[in-house]
Amino acid sequence: MTIPVELLSDPTVRAFVTALNAGDRAAFQALLAPGATMSDDGSDRNVDDWTEREVFSSGGYMDVESQDEDGRSLIARYRNDTWGEMRTAWRFDVQDGKISRFETGQA
Repeated sequence: MTIPVELLSDPTVRAFVTALNAGDRAAFQALLAPGATMSDDGSDRNVDDWTEREVFSSGGYMDVESQDEDGRSLIARYRNDTWGEMRTAWRFDVQDGKISRFETGQA
């Protein structure tokens, strides 16, 4: 069972998932703090390169299965045209309504 995006408790994380699922690069980029960082399976990646490859040019989409109490850690089924579907964990550092870092990897 998944959580509807509109029920995600953290507004910045909710906007992140909404932008990602819509393939909306502008909305996605607007959510990132200047100098935002990210990691995938424990390895730091270039945010722009990674999101282009793993999200926007490959039809990335996430169905959220669960969130923690503050809404900044998610378990989701993530899929794209390159890798298919996998169960993933996501963690977000949010400051002043912007994401300064996100981490993802297989759950």
